[in-house]
Amino acid sequence: MSATGTVLAASDVSRTLYAVLGLGALAAAVLPRLVRRKPLSMPMVFLAAGALCGLLPLPLPDVDPVANGVWVEHVTEICVIVSLMGAGLALNRPFGWRAWAGPWRLIGVTLPLTVATTAVLAWLLLDWPWACALLIGALLAPTDPVLAAEVRVGEPTDDEDDEDEVRFTLTAEAGLNDGLAFPFVLAALALAAAGGSWAAVDWARWFGVDLLAKAAIGVAVGLVLGRLLGRMFFRAGASSLRLSEHMEGFVALAATFLSYGLAELARGYGFVAVFVTACAVRAAERGHGYHKVLHGFTEQIERLLTAGLLFLLGHYLITDGLAALTWQMVLLALALIVVVRPVTGWIAQHGFVTGPRERVVTAVFGLRGIGSLFYLSYALGHHGFDGQARDLWALTAATVALSVLLHGVSATPAIRHLDRLREVRPLDTPP
Repeated sequence: MSATGTVLAASDVSRTLYAVLGLGALAAAVLPRLVRRKPLSMPMVFLAAGALCGLLPLPLPDVDPVANGVWVEHVTEICVIVSLMGAGLALNRPFGWRAWAGPWRLIGVTLPLTVATTAVLAWLLLDWPWACALLIGALLAPTDPVLAAEVRVGEPTDDEDDEDEVRFTLTAEAGLNDGLAFPFVLAALALAAAGGSWAAVDWARWFGVDLLAKAAIGVAVGLVLGRLLGRMFFRAGASSLRLSEHMEGFVALAATFLSYGLAELARGYGFVAVFVTACAVRAAERGHGYHKVLHGFTEQIERLLTAGLLFLLGHYLITDGLAALTWQMVLLALALIVVVRPVTGWIAQHGFVTGPRERVVTAVFGLRGIGSLFYLSYALGHHGFDGQARDLWALTAATVALSVLLHGVSATPAIRHLDRLREVRPLDTPP
C-alpha cells in the first residue's frame, strides 16, 4: 500500500472511531430509559453492538487485550473505582455489623467458596496448573451489579429504610468484594512464582500481609479520608471549602482518585479504600442533597466507561475470543453462573432473616463484570501466566458475556416480581 493509501486508511479508522464514540455516548444516555421495564439491559445492547461491529467490515482498530494489556488494565481500573464510589454514595443504610449482615455473609462465605470451587472445576475440566486454576477462580469471584440496574440500589435518599434487602445486599457485596478478591489473585501469582508448589509459597506472609494488612490499610485510608472530606464538604468554616454549597459533581472524581492513590501508595487495597471513603462521605451528612449530585456524576462516568468496555468486549469475542473457546470453558462459565454462585450464595444466607424468595434472588444475581477484566489484565502484567493468556481472556470474556446476557434478561422480571409481592406483604420477614 502506498503512503497516501496508508494515511487515508488511518484517517478512515479515526473518523469511524469518532462516529462510533458519539453514537455510543448518545445511546448510553437514551438506552437506560428505553429498557427500564423490559427484559433487556444497556450492557446487553452494547455487548451485542460490539459483536455486530466485529462481524461487519468496518474500519475499526483490532481489539487485542493480550497485546494491549497495559491500557486495558488502567481503563478497567478506572471503571471499577468510579463504580465503587458510586455504589458507596448510593447506600442509605448506616454501616454496622447487624445492618450489613447480608453482605458480610456473602463476603465471608460465598467469596472464598466461589474461588475454591471455580479453581477446582478449572483444574478438573481444563487440566490447567493449580496457579492458573486459582487465578481464574479469584478473578471470576467478584460481582458487579452495575451491569444490571434492577439489582442495585437507586440514587441516595434521606430514608435509611428505603432499600430492600436484595438490592442493598448485592450492591454492598459488589462494593466490598471488588477489593477483597485481591488477596486470592495475589495468592495465584505467588503460586505461579513458586513454580506451582504449594509448599514453596510463604502462606504466613500472604495471610498476614496480603489478606489482613493491605485490607486494613485500605479501610484506614478510606475512613480517615472519608471523614476529612465529609467534614470539608459539609461543615468547613470557610464557604469556599464547603463544597456541598456549590453542588459540583466532579468532586466525586477527586475523592475517588485521591483515596485510591493514597491507599496504593501506602501499599493497601485501593478498591477497599474507595468504597470505604464513599461510605464515610455518605455518613457525614446523610440527608444532604449533595450526595445526589456526587452520585449522579459518578453514575454518568461509570455508564460511559462500562458501555465502551462492553462494546470492546463484544468486538473481541467475535474477532478473536470465540475462536479460543472450548466446550470445557463454556461448561465452566455456565457452571459458575447457574450452579456455583447460586449454591454458595444460598449457603451463605442460611438462617438469614429474609424470606426464601429474596434469598434465591440474592444468591442467583451475582453478576460478573469489569472487575474480572481488571484482575486478569493485572495478573497478566506479572510473570507466570504467559502461556495461558489467550485462554484466560477467552474464558473470562465469555463468562462476563454470559452473565450480562443471562442476568440481563432475567433481572427485570425477577425484581419486579419481588416488588409486587412486597406490596402485598413485607418480604424482609420470613413467611
